[in-house]
Amino acid sequence: MEPILEIKNLNYIYSVGTPFEHKALDNVSFSVQRGEFIGIIGHTGSGKSTLMQQLNGLLKPTSGSVVLDGKDIWSEKALTRQARFRVGLVFQYPEYQLFEETVYKDIAFGPKNMGLEEKEIDRRVREAAGFVGLTEAQLEVSPFDLSGGQKRRVAIAGVIAMEPEVLILDEPTAGLDPVGRAEILGNIQAYRQAKNATIMMVSHSMEDVARLTDRLLVMNGSKLAMDGTPAEVFCHAEELTAMGLNIPQVTQVFLCLKKLGLDVENVYTIDQAVSALKRIRGGERHA
Repeated sequence: MEPILEIKNLNYIYSVGTPFEHKALDNVSFSVQRGEFIGIIGHTGSGKSTLMQQLNGLLKPTSGSVVLDGKDIWSEKALTRQARFRVGLVFQYPEYQLFEETVYKDIAFGPKNMGLEEKEIDRRVREAAGFVGLTEAQLEVSPFDLSGGQKRRVAIAGVIAMEPEVLILDEPTAGLDPVGRAEILGNIQAYRQAKNATIMMVSHSMEDVARLTDRLLVMNGSKLAMDGTPAEVFCHAEELTAMGLNIPQVTQVFLCLKKLGLDVENVYTIDQAVSALKRIRGGERHA
């Protein structure tokens, strides 16, 4: 199966030829399959944000290529424009980018820029609002009258309304309480399942990426340091720690249990931990 996205030998340098020249991406390559849920982790300054902005054409590579459905997005102006609709990008704290008079108009902004007919715009607005849990009544109010969590939903709905095949989110749950976090992550999952969309999510929550993602990309020093399943990545606990990253807390607990001599496997989510503890208890009963 042909990947929906291919990143080939991607390099990006800020402020070329000045004293502030800085290489933000260094020969990064990977591919993304349709429908995958990919987590992107790395310390501040590792290149995550620059990478995201390359994927939908906001930044042009210094060298290398971003290939969407087999075509380099920078090979033609039309392809670059299409990429910005087909690859949706939700920045961190996107609620600060709201500006329209009503929630409806804010969500409709992207589809209008796509040149869609009013009937199709209306369908997309209402469907996107449904994905993020906004009511019909809320569509008619000012986004500035909503709570912080509701504003976040409006901003995400505005990107979802363009029906991107790839949805990229930068810390979508930052600053939210546990209930708000769970709801936003559930909204993202609902969109993925309904549209068979590819999700790429930057997160500092190792628990979230371990539980939700199929695969992790680890950025370090402008390079792609690791690429694998959560289990494959989190087994490199010492390397991740050296990069300034953590592993899920439940994994840390089970590593301690191993050091104490208990015969336990590595686990990365609460569900895995519960199953492992049940097996241990079952084994004790039979001993």
